[in-house]
Amino acid sequence: MRKLRNAMVYGFAVVGVVLSVLLVGGLVIDVLSFDRTSGGYEPPYTGYTGEPVDWESGYVTDEGFFKDGRVLNVYANCTTGMISFELFRQRWDWRKFSDRALAVHKPAEACARAGFTPDF
Repeated sequence: MRKLRNAMVYGFAVVGVVLSVLLVGGLVIDVLSFDRTSGGYEPPYTGYTGEPVDWESGYVTDEGFFKDGRVLNVYANCTTGMISFELFRQRWDWRKFSDRALAVHKPAEACARAGFTPDF
């Protein structure tokens, strides 16, 4: 009986470690894919490298854009310019689009194309 209990504890520990690694790995992938650009941090925000956000790859919602990740979902409000994250059905407002984000990723233009009236 003791061997069975030890085997079960070991099995659950292995499952817990594997699931934790997958969760952290998914979070890392989602965070790294959030902004795939670098450079251009000073006005006029030119000279950056990488691909700006592809607004067409997400979904249009009543509020703006939604992009589902492996673990972390991203919302962009097209009225206020607020970026929010959702993890385990809990949603947190992070911040509004920065001046660099407005220049590089052009969310106001994408929101206008989607039929919103950006107020940011």
